[in-house]
Amino acid sequence: MTACPTCRVPSLTQFASPDLVGKIVYEGHDRADDPAWRESGAATLDDYARWCGHLCGLTCLRMALGEGAPSLFELRDGALKYGAYTEDPADGTIKGLIYAPFAEYVRDTLGREATVHRHLTLDEVADLVDSGHTVITSVHYEIRRPGRPAPGRGGHLVLVTARTADGSLHFHNPSGIDAPTRTAELPRAEFEPFFAGRGVSMR
Repeated sequence: MTACPTCRVPSLTQFASPDLVGKIVYEGHDRADDPAWRESGAATLDDYARWCGHLCGLTCLRMALGEGAPSLFELRDGALKYGAYTEDPADGTIKGLIYAPFAEYVRDTLGREATVHRHLTLDEVADLVDSGHTVITSVHYEIRRPGRPAPGRGGHLVLVTARTADGSLHFHNPSGIDAPTRTAELPRAEFEPFFAGRGVSMR
């Protein structure tokens, strides 16, 4: 893992091959056609392909843990045991990340503080990172293209790690399509239209 020069937190993607993220999310590239899938820690290619699109939150956790963090699928297995994800027995639909059991998992097994914020402002996010926390925030995935109108709020998770000198939020996006969108900075006014007003802080 290489630490970000701004915040010292590594930048990671939820898909094993960072150069395929854009093709996967915008061009329908088959997730199973990822030559680096074994690096995720998945036991099988099918398991990787089925789950990788759901693991933005655990990629945020892995970034926050830094060097020596468990593999992405080790974290998935642990989070499943705590109920941070559920699978519909009828059709296999995956739901999650579910914040409360996720925070319990982080506290119990990883020894980190983890607090669920069901109502969160961006000023509070900035205060949390100033006090040494990282904050998993719920945003719309199109935050990776902030020059376009936000299509909605929530549904994707990014890790806010710092506040810049001008007050912008510095964050790492697990589904960023290139280096500038994986490690990004946005003024709060530009971040806000994508933000769902909830998250999990960790330290």
